[in-house]
Amino acid sequence: MEERLNEQTTIGNISIADDVVASIAGIAAIEVKGVSKLTGNISKELVSKLGKKNLANGVKVDIDKGAVKVYISVEVEYGNSIKKVSEEIQAKVKQSVENMTGLTVKVVNVVVSGIKLEKN
Repeated sequence: MEERLNEQTTIGNISIADDVVASIAGIAAIEVKGVSKLTGNISKELVSKLGKKNLANGVKVDIDKGAVKVYISVEVEYGNSIKKVSEEIQAKVKQSVENMTGLTVKVVNVVVSGIKLEKN
């Protein structure tokens, strides 16, 4: 678990691990309507059973001087606009990471690696 953010406050240090930022991004992405799962095989059904743990699968983050680049790979449910779903992922990931960490998200790259053809 690599800690990239290390900020000094008046009463001590605050460190945020890369995995934490990746998990925040993964949770945000899986909550977007039309996303079936992250490439790491974390589906919406599995998220409800796991309690939203292990959501860094399919997500990579680079943090440099408080600026974050997020790379996320998803499967989209058939019938949804890939462009629209991807843009919603970008917006939700950016907002969630910035709100929860105070970091600035510079880039959210989305790769659609598959289409889910049928609903369970």
